[in-house]
Amino acid sequence: MTETLQTTPEVGGMGHSVKRKEDPRFIRGAGEYIDDLVLPGMLWLDIVRSPYAHAKIKSIDSSEALKVPGVAAVVTGRDLEGYKLHWMPTLAGDMQMVLPTDTVMYQSQEVAAVIATSRYAAADGVAAVLVDYEPLPVIVDPHKALEKDAFVLRPDRAADKQNNHIWHWESGDRAKADAALASADVTISEDIYIPRIHVASIETCGCIADWDPIRQQLTLHMTSQAPHAIRTVLALVAAGAGLPISEQNIRVKTHDIGGGFGGKVPVYPGYVLAVAASFLIGKPVKWIEDRSENLQADSFARDYHIHAEMGATKDGKITGLKVKTIADHGYTDAAADPSKFPAGLFNVITGSYDFDNAFVEVDGVYTNKPPGGVAYRCSFRVTEAVHAIERMVDILAHDIGKDPAQLRMENFIQPEQFPYKTPTGWEYDSGNYPGALMKAMEIIDYAGLRKEQTEKRARGELMGIGISSFTEIVGAGPSHDFDILGLKMFDSCEIRVHPTGKVLARIGVQTQGQGHETTFAQIIAEELGFPVADIKIEYGDTDTAPYGLGTYASRSTPVAGAATAMAARKIRDKARKLAAHLLEANEDDLEWTNGKFSVKGSPDRSKTIQEIAFAAYTNHPQGMEAGLEAVDYYDPPNLTFPFGSYICVVDIDKGTGQVHVRRFVAVDDCGNIINPMIVDGQIHGGLTMGFAPALYEEITYDENGQNQAGTFMDYLLPTAIETPAWEVAKTVTPSPHHPIGAKGVGESATVGAPPAIANAVVDALWHLGVRNIDIPITPQKVWRILREKGVTA
Repeated sequence: MTETLQTTPEVGGMGHSVKRKEDPRFIRGAGEYIDDLVLPGMLWLDIVRSPYAHAKIKSIDSSEALKVPGVAAVVTGRDLEGYKLHWMPTLAGDMQMVLPTDTVMYQSQEVAAVIATSRYAAADGVAAVLVDYEPLPVIVDPHKALEKDAFVLRPDRAADKQNNHIWHWESGDRAKADAALASADVTISEDIYIPRIHVASIETCGCIADWDPIRQQLTLHMTSQAPHAIRTVLALVAAGAGLPISEQNIRVKTHDIGGGFGGKVPVYPGYVLAVAASFLIGKPVKWIEDRSENLQADSFARDYHIHAEMGATKDGKITGLKVKTIADHGYTDAAADPSKFPAGLFNVITGSYDFDNAFVEVDGVYTNKPPGGVAYRCSFRVTEAVHAIERMVDILAHDIGKDPAQLRMENFIQPEQFPYKTPTGWEYDSGNYPGALMKAMEIIDYAGLRKEQTEKRARGELMGIGISSFTEIVGAGPSHDFDILGLKMFDSCEIRVHPTGKVLARIGVQTQGQGHETTFAQIIAEELGFPVADIKIEYGDTDTAPYGLGTYASRSTPVAGAATAMAARKIRDKARKLAAHLLEANEDDLEWTNGKFSVKGSPDRSKTIQEIAFAAYTNHPQGMEAGLEAVDYYDPPNLTFPFGSYICVVDIDKGTGQVHVRRFVAVDDCGNIINPMIVDGQIHGGLTMGFAPALYEEITYDENGQNQAGTFMDYLLPTAIETPAWEVAKTVTPSPHHPIGAKGVGESATVGAPPAIANAVVDALWHLGVRNIDIPITPQKVWRILREKGVTA
């Protein structure tokens, strides 16, 4: 929270735990989701999906499907080819099939679309479509995909790109990193695999496309984290196909969204198919994927194969880091990473530590899997970076016999070193890493736990303590470096104050549960003094909201929140002029406190913001434009860098290998806090979404490219029963360049939790010779290790 509250609880500005304005409709079951919408004359779309991970399509027979009662049409890739709609661009600048014309590239890929009068008729039609396939060689291992004799998966690419290598990206100084490692007293290396996982939102993806041929208007109701970007992409695709669907006639409208977490940023073929079907038929067309489709065919996260090397002095001072990574992107690069950063912000991998030499390189690779690269509740590959550096720091500590907390303290960037330039080029804005770790150690009684661990180990019990002291990078981003498909990553807010002192604000970002209707109102309340109850926040309608790049990578508060504050300040500047007119005083003689302007030295001569709002429409000075409103498009000067220190305590059952998280303390610093209650909720949710991949979540494929976790029977998610009781605390280090000093928090816990848990498990087993266990750390993995070490029979 801010150090001191500047507004009363009735106004509810920053630092107040205002109850979420959106919750009454949710707890009453009155939320409005895509599947709740039924438009007149609406048809349903369902998709025929491939059972093969790689195969030629010899033929598609839709004759029996067209006999199914209610089936109106079956669309194939050949049908779309005539409209140049069988391929579409991805947000990463690659190409993706809408429907294949001759080859499928992964299991569950879209093959044909069935349009019918009901969802059940569409499903029956899908079952009746007969597709004859000729299986082709399957590659699921990205290392094998890079071999010279590997089958080329994307022959559609240019002649000089007839291989499975997508791109190479690097950051830092290779020569300096090599020299630092060569001269180090101690060097360590480790292979770390972070497996493919899925966001598994409570609501799957879907849309309703509604083309009005009379008005030449397309309305697309959809589950999108970035509706304006979707609108622009649709306009580009339509223009390429020669369709009369231009951007001013496209309205993208989101409703309540049941979770996004990065998975609702991409443009999925189902969206384009629904639009194409509605355009051709002239009726609304709904597509809603089921859970298995969601888990098997949507874009995925992680799948990073990391080799890391670290050098240090004999006392443990880190001197260098070198990281080589293979990124498995599936059959196309459909990630929503900024254009200059195909591996996202992975080069934040130097973390919270002060050293001069680092080099990072990443190679993107095609395989026979669904598109990868989704930033699962993290800011563009930051989770992978944090996991790698925090594992390496722990391994270094254990190797030289130093306590992991002490080694971190001795290597932290110190508060007086900020702003701090990292060896990979980032400028950290502010931080107090020792303070966060010390606070976590005090809360959990770190010294007492280490003593307990020693005693338990003497009795043969397995207890571990893990630390993760992470730095995140959020708020993409400054226009000189950040764009997606050329669109600069600014964001926006438009504020309109009505004559009666009520406020309507429209923002360019999209909420999926973060509480924007409350927190953005609190920013305006803080800046202008209007009560939160009098402020309405709108978003997700491209016909009314100002253009913005959407919500992901914890960019809402750092970018759109800043735009909101700046727009409010523009209104306050005009309000000062109006107050001067009303009070017959000079502007410089006015002071702003508690939602009103008063004359210096004469506090009884004042005008409230509500009185000023009324005057903006009824008594403004001649020559001044009427009204009280403003818009701001905020281009951040830098990213923001939230951080935290987490400590996890685990006990391991030697008989089963089960890992039990006994305690977990999370100390976060997201700068100035808008709403402490909402921040705690974000952290609790984020910790659970970090706990899940650490111990449960993983998508694997067999040698034939078959997804082994395509249902919730196989893709494990923790319930409330398994989830630990989180202990959360805060430090506050404001961002010096952000208008309200905030940094963002929605993804920090998901970034910081997995390495804390992994470090705790390895700490419990280190004395047995265990250096690393790749997540998820399942009971089976641990039990096998214990059996190999002779600990269990």
